[in-house]
Amino acid sequence: MKIRDAVPGDLEFIASCNMALAAETEDQILDRTLLVPGIRALFQNAARGRYYIAEINGRPVGQLLTTYEWSDWRNGTFLWIQSVYVLPTHRRHGVFRALYQHLREQARTDTSVCGIRLYADRGNSRALAVYERLGMHRSNYTLLEEVFRGPVSHAEAG
Repeated sequence: MKIRDAVPGDLEFIASCNMALAAETEDQILDRTLLVPGIRALFQNAARGRYYIAEINGRPVGQLLTTYEWSDWRNGTFLWIQSVYVLPTHRRHGVFRALYQHLREQARTDTSVCGIRLYADRGNSRALAVYERLGMHRSNYTLLEEVFRGPVSHAEAG
């Protein structure tokens, strides 16, 4: 297995993974007219985030996106893990573990990074167990949000 930075040629793979991720985990239908330019924007401006691709025999099988949060308390940057997806045929074969370990090794050697965070659906017990086995723990914080643009749930769609 090889972990590499995503390139613009990975856009369709990333878009299809994100569409599947939203449907599987949140019963959401993503709007491709928002999604594709959103992915493209990361390739055009690395300050927005960075995708990593897991490959087996030269074929992409998984992805992970990091975005950045400045912490004044720690004088450093948290890497936020988002858009994690592994093709169903490659799950439970260490793909996410490889992606996470790659990110973790890079983060530990970068003195500007103070930690790694992610958010997960509280009902996704399998994912939560994986994250905890890799050394992550549940924080003291509760995520709150107000969304102005984004996916439409199946219930809203119709």
